[in-house]
Amino acid sequence: MNDLGTPVLDNHLHLDPEHGRGIEAVKDFARSGGTHLLVVNKPSWLLGVTAETGEDFRAVFETTVEVVARANEVLDGKAWSVLGVHPGLVSRLVDDRGYDPEEARDLMQAGLAVAAEYVADGRAVALKSGRPHYDVSEDVWAASNAVLRRALELGAETDAAVQLHTEASEDLSDIATWAEDAGLPAERVVKHYAGGRLKGPTPSVMSEKDRLAVAAEAGEPFLMETDFVDDPDRPGAVLGPKTVPRRVDWLLEEGYEDAVRNAHVETPERVYDLDTEATLSR
Repeated sequence: MNDLGTPVLDNHLHLDPEHGRGIEAVKDFARSGGTHLLVVNKPSWLLGVTAETGEDFRAVFETTVEVVARANEVLDGKAWSVLGVHPGLVSRLVDDRGYDPEEARDLMQAGLAVAAEYVADGRAVALKSGRPHYDVSEDVWAASNAVLRRALELGAETDAAVQLHTEASEDLSDIATWAEDAGLPAERVVKHYAGGRLKGPTPSVMSEKDRLAVAAEAGEPFLMETDFVDDPDRPGAVLGPKTVPRRVDWLLEEGYEDAVRNAHVETPERVYDLDTEATLSR
């Protein structure tokens, strides 16, 4: 057990072993008291992959699966992969590569189908999808929502959670309804980069003190994340890998023991069926 006396999970960060800090970032996290990680693949274009078929995403997923295996050699707990297609890809396909929105939709859905194979065989615990957080045309918005809904269907089919990158909002009950309609419990849909309050999916709260205080006071299920991007041109962006352990320490100092257990033990089990206590091995 770490000095904090609790599992400490960063629910959403990226590791880039070739271009970024990779395992060195994991070591920083572990030295600070971090024990568990959910590692999300970087957007395909940031790993130099120009996808033309669903199969082309496999190289992106393999990079993440491999770095997760190395992280498991460092952590006192465990790391798991979250794999999918970044929703911002739609704009690169439509604006830069001349795809029409329906073609972009089909390619992104094909990539998600490959990601679902990794979930089905146990090499990933969740899918990643979403929709643009910026203004797009109606056709692109419709295509993006179709991709998101397919991710929810694949989550239901593989009995896996789905992490979403979406517009900033405190109410995503529309997506929660889509999930339920697809057979995926709304609590197993996670909004990455969330504030402290959210209607519908489970919020993965950016680990800033003001957001965390709101989540802790609310008493609802939540997770904590940094969205560390592991980009040498943006060191520390979005938040550095030491942040979640430090914020857990702060929450404990502030008397939020129940919130810490909520975010690092109870909600990971509820959302992903992960036991962060049983997997704390050293």
